[in-house]
Amino acid sequence: MSQIQKTIPPRAWAELSLLALIWGASFMTTALILRDVSPLWLVAFRITGAAALLWVYVLWRGIRVPRTAAIWGGFLVMGLMNNALPFTLITWGQQHISSGLAAILNALTAVLGVLVASVLFADERLSARKAAGVALGFAGAAVIIGPAALSQLNLASLGQLALLGSSLSYALAGAWGRKTLSGQSPAMAATGMLTCAALIMIPLALSTEGAPPLPQAPLTWAALGYLSLIATASAYLLYYRVLSMAGAGNLLLVTLMVAPCAILLGALVLDETLPLRAYGGFALLAAGLITIDGRLLRRNRI
Repeated sequence: MSQIQKTIPPRAWAELSLLALIWGASFMTTALILRDVSPLWLVAFRITGAAALLWVYVLWRGIRVPRTAAIWGGFLVMGLMNNALPFTLITWGQQHISSGLAAILNALTAVLGVLVASVLFADERLSARKAAGVALGFAGAAVIIGPAALSQLNLASLGQLALLGSSLSYALAGAWGRKTLSGQSPAMAATGMLTCAALIMIPLALSTEGAPPLPQAPLTWAALGYLSLIATASAYLLYYRVLSMAGAGNLLLVTLMVAPCAILLGALVLDETLPLRAYGGFALLAAGLITIDGRLLRRNRI
């Protein structure tokens, strides 16, 4: 049975839902932290804390730490493309757009991942169905952003474009990881790339934003702890656990589940509202992901 057709056991459904809630809440916590912490230091704190926790896990489990420069070079590129760059773009973008809108645009990651894989890997060529799904995904993104983003490049439209850039970075990182790090333990791969990302972000934050800030609000510290230890370090371990139980194809579902969680939390906690076009665009994006996945379409033909 292929991965995309793999049945999801009840435990995997529970953990998939938990992962969607964790990542959905990360957009809200980012918005809260930005009230007290500058963007680059937010990302540096998030990555460094997550790397430290994962090192504890790796050493506790006795996972082999690679010694070769080639593997650590792969971790460095992965840390840049999968952590440092997209986290920075998301955080910067969330200064100018709502957390719910950021989560919706982040859903384009899965669509771009399919497109990038089709270009780089011979066994991932676009079928007509997947091409239709990609087209629906891009149509959804266009509706969400709206024509004004192209005619008036204000901070709000640049924030939306930053989220699209983060999605592209994630998609390229997925292809890079498949090509260079497929033999590594998932926990070690996550630890290695976050460590390298921290080595990128700390000097960048120091040189750009000066000394690290010390937030005064307890809520900010709690949000930083959540974002770093739960939404990054623990979420990576949970992600790979669900991957082993449910398969890669079923993880497309988490992309659909994150955005509604973020929208609900943004409305309840941050009093955010979204324009109607955001919901219409998300519906098109969701239709694109369902088309790419294909199971529902096959089921309706039976």
